[in-house]
Amino acid sequence: MRGMEVSSWVGIVLAVLVAVLVVPSVNGDTSPSQCKEERRLLVNTCRPVIFGRNPSADCCQRVRVTHVECVCPYVTPKLASLIGVERTIKQIQGCGRTVPHKFKCGSITTP
Repeated sequence: MRGMEVSSWVGIVLAVLVAVLVVPSVNGDTSPSQCKEERRLLVNTCRPVIFGRNPSADCCQRVRVTHVECVCPYVTPKLASLIGVERTIKQIQGCGRTVPHKFKCGSITTP
């Protein structure tokens, strides 16, 4: 069961990082309930990415519409240590997006 918990957290972190690194910031008009729903949809839509699959068209679309301020607060050092930034960048590029250099979100800063 412990392995399942770690896998779930890795999936959440990967989905969060994909969203964070791809989605431009907005001016904070997002409600807490909207953010919670965006995170839920993102994790559910992009879950196959944690098993080594490329992002699906639906996952990439979800990444494009999820707000940065909804996911950045959840990127802690503990969660960030579970996945590799390089792998995440490749997944983002799989969505046809450019990853900005030195982008900071939570405890992650891109190379």
